Amino acid sequence: AIILVHWLLTVWGCMNHIFPASYAWGNFSVLAVGIWAIVQRDSIDAIMMFLTGLLLTVLTDIIHISVFYPPYHISDLKRFSLGMSIFSLLLKPVSCYLVYQMYRERGGE
Repeated sequence: AIILVHWLLTVWGCMNHIFPASYAWGNFSVLAVGIWAIVQRDSIDAIMMFLTGLLLTVLTDIIHISVFYPPYHISDLKRFSLGMSIFSLLLKPVSCYLVYQMYRERGGE
């Protein structure tokens, strides 16, 4: 569910080309690592890489939103895309907590 929600919010955030390609590449590559973590249920490394990637995308999302936020008139589509990006950013700490719990369940310290 974490991957599906963040995938959908990232797709909606990329709809209007407000952000450069690095926003999409960063988020989608972390989601690919998340799929790897789902497939290999016994791997601590996979879930740790997913957690690290989520934490890094929190930082890069803050940078992308703050640098590329339009200073004046925003169309409805831009407002929607920015809102979904901000919503994704706000959900990432919750996702990090849930992924950390999965890491602990797999035997991480």
